[in-house]
Amino acid sequence: MLARSARLACTIALAILLGGCGLVGAPQALRQDAPQVITVSSPVFTQGVIPSQYTCHGRGESPPIYWSGVPQGTKSIALVVDDSDAPIIPYVYWIVFDISPTRSYIQAGKLPSGARLALNSKKQVNFEPPCPQTGNHKYRFTVYALNSVLEESNGAGLTDAWTAIAKHAIARGRLTATARP
Repeated sequence: MLARSARLACTIALAILLGGCGLVGAPQALRQDAPQVITVSSPVFTQGVIPSQYTCHGRGESPPIYWSGVPQGTKSIALVVDDSDAPIIPYVYWIVFDISPTRSYIQAGKLPSGARLALNSKKQVNFEPPCPQTGNHKYRFTVYALNSVLEESNGAGLTDAWTAIAKHAIARGRLTATARP
């Protein structure tokens, strides 16, 4: 019981910290110089719904994500996938960073060459598939254009990775899609 309470307290503290850095919550909370100009899409999301094969109810592989509109001066790309309907916000399913600025997509179930991963909310270095147990949940796929290659190592802590992304974001875009139980 004590360990569960400590985890809950850490999660709440993390939510407050990340909410303050602008990567969680309303788009206007991100730095003023990071406009929302990137277009994010997925050819497999039909009418804003994530097919079950990309959730825990299917194969659980990461979906293909495409983006365009990355500004000049971009040195790397980052992708953050989180659940905007999680009971304890934020719940992060995937952080991919140091994606080449010449790349405009991530293939289903694959990590781009040279890209690195940060820990997710489960403290794992992988894509955790969305897994709503009751009711529909909305998942955000946010792509950030960064003015730097991040100094974080593969397996970086969630807070460290998000802080570095917030510090170097020059543009962003978001795709929100729903997963069903």
